[in-house]
Amino acid sequence: MSDGEAGFDDGDALGKVRNRIADHSKKMVQTKEILSKQAAQTKEILSKQAVKIAKQAEEHERIIFKVTYLLGVLGFGAFCFILGARPQDVPYVYCFFYVTFVPLRWIYYRYKKWHYYLLDFCYYANTFFIVMLLFFPKNEKLFMVCFSFAEGPLAWALIVWRNSLVFSSVDKLVSVLIHLLPGIVFFTIRWWNPETFAAMHPEWRAARVSWPYVEDKSYLWTWLFVVPLIAYTLWQILYFLIVDVLRRQRFLRDPEVMTSYRELSKKAQKANNIWWRLSGLLGDQNRPFMYILLQGAFTVATMALAVLIFMSYKMHVIFQIFKVSATVWNGGSFILDVIPRQAVLREKKKLEMKPITQEPDQSATDCSTNHHPKSGEEVEPQY
Repeated sequence: MSDGEAGFDDGDALGKVRNRIADHSKKMVQTKEILSKQAAQTKEILSKQAVKIAKQAEEHERIIFKVTYLLGVLGFGAFCFILGARPQDVPYVYCFFYVTFVPLRWIYYRYKKWHYYLLDFCYYANTFFIVMLLFFPKNEKLFMVCFSFAEGPLAWALIVWRNSLVFSSVDKLVSVLIHLLPGIVFFTIRWWNPETFAAMHPEWRAARVSWPYVEDKSYLWTWLFVVPLIAYTLWQILYFLIVDVLRRQRFLRDPEVMTSYRELSKKAQKANNIWWRLSGLLGDQNRPFMYILLQGAFTVATMALAVLIFMSYKMHVIFQIFKVSATVWNGGSFILDVIPRQAVLREKKKLEMKPITQEPDQSATDCSTNHHPKSGEEVEPQY
């Protein structure tokens, strides 16, 4: 074989290898495109299903409210019974509640364009709780971190943001329980759970038993304050990267997509309250940064209080009563003040949306079952 023929064969072989590589690359690109299309189609199907379910829920609003109220009251009574009779089962009740209702909340919030609320600290903290309770129930250090979250920022958020215990509203009920239940869970584990009695402090101590028992104050502040604060800072960084960097254009394109900052700033601006004035100390352009600083200060203060609550059974009992009382009080205010006003507004909108028709004679009007209210006639609120 001549040198020219050998070179031709080598070139031909090299060309075949290149063609194979090119074909393989094309197949890989095509496969990626197919997978990307399938993922987009799956996401679109899930979004459509979420919207469909939420719309159906709105169409049957009244009956859903009545059923929710019934189940809420019965569930609250059952939970109180379990709390007294079998406190060791309270963590499992909480886990069942969270894994059941949070996915349903995502469906509803996805339809309302509120799904970025699920990036808030309360859901981040509740994920910690689920992991600890299901996989590391005897880990004292992780328990103390979770305790700080539950009886620190989450518990005080009930009071600061005026969460309302309203049995007829699934959304408000879930919001309250997400913040209230974790504290009750860790209260029962620390003071009432008979399964942890064997791991409690030495028998020769006369003080009330608790788990975990901690004498070293530096150890106490490390795992109830310093480590939880580091975990909170990690969440704050992740939240900033997702909301203010990765999804920034999404929020700029659609002002209806809500986040906690958007909602709180909107309400604070409307009320012109102290939070709105504080967030504007560095100018309007720095309000998000000030919001982060204020939230950080709130977290530091509430975590410090959680350390004091951890050390005192009496203070912990009083705090539980205070939290429940605050949510019930806010719920009563909502039922008496807000719901009637919302019902009247809904009735007015319905009347305004009805088409204008030729006015019938007086006899027909008197016999009609769907007559418009006369001037000054009170419209009965529909709950």
